[in-house]
Parts: sequence; structure tokens; C-alpha cells
Amino acid sequence: MDVDLDDVREARELLAGARCVLFDFDGPICRLFPNGSSRSVARGLVSKIDEQGFQKMLKPDQRTDDDPHAVLGAVYQARQRWDVGGLLPLLEGMVTKGELKAANDAVDDNWGTPGADGLIKMLSGRRVRLAVVTNNSPWAADLYLRRTSLRRYFEFVHGRTTDLGLMKPDPDVLTRALRSLKLRPQDAVMIGDTGTDVEAANRAGVRFLGYGRNKRKVTGLRGAGAETVVSSYLPLIDKERGAGVSEPLGRSVSPAAAPSPPPTGASQRQGTGCPRCRRA
Repeated sequence: MDVDLDDVREARELLAGARCVLFDFDGPICRLFPNGSSRSVARGLVSKIDEQGFQKMLKPDQRTDDDPHAVLGAVYQARQRWDVGGLLPLLEGMVTKGELKAANDAVDDNWGTPGADGLIKMLSGRRVRLAVVTNNSPWAADLYLRRTSLRRYFEFVHGRTTDLGLMKPDPDVLTRALRSLKLRPQDAVMIGDTGTDVEAANRAGVRFLGYGRNKRKVTGLRGAGAETVVSSYLPLIDKERGAGVSEPLGRSVSPAAAPSPPPTGASQRQGTGCPRCRRA
């Protein structure tokens, strides 16, 4: 795609004025489920729903949706009409397991977003504080960042909780991150790649920078109201500060091994803190 110089200039200005940057995970940092690989997770959810006796809960289009989050959301909404009991935590645990596998695969198969590592290192070198705000399991994001040695640059990883109603476009994950960082919405910029990211940032009062890896993504972000959208991080990276940065300034830098997967159905409520202080 052609580079829009106005968007690049505006993106640079947004980042230059930020005290913190909140990264969505799937898309802005890596491709978690490339080439339709989320389909098997979504199909597994539908099979488990049927197995538990809820065959009529989902609409036909929901049964064939390739997005596990869409299936989770459909069951969450249906709880008002169905006595789902322990079904939701069971399904959420299955999604977490699928995301953990996908995070490992993203590392092994090199599905990192081009330029993301350079942008992260550049921002850290400028002493911009970083956090992850994702609808994915925080365990999956943490695992990917540790395996790619990027976890050291992020103070917090915030993700999906057991309250599925708080997934984006609800601003909950952004406000949790800001509370952890002890910063105000006007101090932050969020980098996201979906319309739900745009809405969550708007509702949280956080400025937004869209990342669209292809024309479809860019069009979707524009349609959702994103004013600044880039299709590549490379024009944003100061080559002198985006390369060769081995440690974040003023932070603990020794990444520990990835944590063990959570128990089935469990999610971290407050996110994962920095490697040593574990403040969250």
C-alpha cells in the first residue's frame, strides 16, 4: 500500500506527545490467528455448546463464525435467556488454551507485525511507558512478549477477564491500564486495528492511532472514525533509536520464563505487571 505522508506526520505527532502508548495485541504486535486459523477454536466452542445440550442457543450465522470471541459474545448475550451455568467459564478456558497455542505458533512461525519490535524499542528509548490492552487472554500476550524478548518493555499486560461484557468496545481494559500506570486518558495513545478499538479509545478519552496492515483494515478503521491510520510502522521508527536498544531505560530488564497456563476458565483480573515488581 502507498504511504500517506499526512498520516505518517500525524502519527509521529501523536506518539511524540504521548506519555504512554497502549498497544492492542492481535494485529498491532503480532498476527495471532493468521490465515483463518481461529476457525478450529471457534468450531471447538460450537461443538462444546452442542455437547452441553445448548444446540439451539446459537443462530446459524453464529454457529459458522470463525471468530472465537464472537461465539463467546453470543453465549454471553444468550445467558439472559438460557441458564448457561458453568458453560461460559468452560468456553473462555477453551479460548484461552487456543490463544496460548496461537501465541507460541506466532513466535515459531514468525508472525510478528513488521516493525513492531522497532517501534516498541524506540518508544521505550524515549521513556514512553507501554502497556498491552487486549480482548485476548493476558496470559497469551504475556507468553508471546516473553518469547520474543519484548516483555521487558511493557509495564503491564491487561486482557480479557471473566466478565466478558467488559471486552472492547467497552473501555474497561484501557481504564485498567491507565490506573496501573497512574496516568490520565489525555496522557495516552492507543494503537489498534479494529473498529472496536476505535470505540473503546473514544469512550476512554484516549487518542487513537490506527494500524491497518491491508486496504480492508484501513477502510474499516476509517469507517469506524479513526482519523489517523498507518499501514506500516517503518516510517515512524527513528532508525537511531529503534534499533539496537537492548534494555528499556530505568526498568527491570530480565524477562522470566513464560508463566504456566491458567486453570481452565481462569483469566487474570488486573493484568500482569513488570517482571520483577509485579505491581498489578
